[in-house]
Amino acid sequence: MVNPRFLWNTRRRPACRSEDPELFFPVGDSGPALVLIAKAKAVCGRCPLQRECREWAVGNGESAGVWGGLTEEERRALSRRATVTGGHGTAPPAPPHAG
Repeated sequence: MVNPRFLWNTRRRPACRSEDPELFFPVGDSGPALVLIAKAKAVCGRCPLQRECREWAVGNGESAGVWGGLTEEERRALSRRATVTGGHGTAPPAPPHAG
């Protein structure tokens, strides 16, 4: 789901604009909710604003729903990883080889 401010700041239109918002807020993370999560991620996967949406959701601590193709748990994991790695979301560089 794209934050509404993106609608005003770009000519690109979010893929979710014509979808039922309920698709992006499944109840639970098993059974039928997994089908909805997969469908929401498919919409996000074809969206020209996926990166911006994801960055907004992670940066603003959005705690519910699928945003930028990530579930709540995936965003939490990304945030934890970014905290551990100094904000990069990847492993820190290896120290130079002493030798």
